[in-house]
This record gives sequence, structure tokens and C-alpha cells, in this order.
Amino acid sequence: MNDSISTLDELLSDPMVLLVMERDRVRPEQVRMLLERVRNRAPDDARADQPVVPPAHIVAKSCFQQWLRS
Repeated sequence: MNDSISTLDELLSDPMVLLVMERDRVRPEQVRMLLERVRNRAPDDARADQPVVPPAHIVAKSCFQQWLRS
């Protein structure tokens, strides 16, 4: 992965990211859904200033929990 990745689409199409996600049994649509839920729960004033993105360990835990329910 290089430093020029700037969008979620680019990140989720990066071959190295996809390999790690495959190893962890996480699908790109799960990451998108998680981030969309977090964005929808953020207060309006937080959305205006800056997007709210959970820390990586929270994303990983949530994706893993969703995988267990599938």
C-alpha cells in the first residue's frame, strides 16, 4: 500500500488490504456497512467538522462479530 490512497474505495481495492481482509474473513461490504452505521450515529455537529471513524481495533472486532453471526 502506498501513501497516495485517499478514499475508502481505493483502500478496499488495494491488493494487500484485500489479502489481509480475506485472511481475517472480512468482506469489503462489512467494512462499508460498519462505517455507514458509525457515520449515521454521529451527532450532527461532529459530522459537520470531521468524519467520525472508529479505531482499527473496534472495526476489526465489529467485523469479526458480524462474521460470527453470519
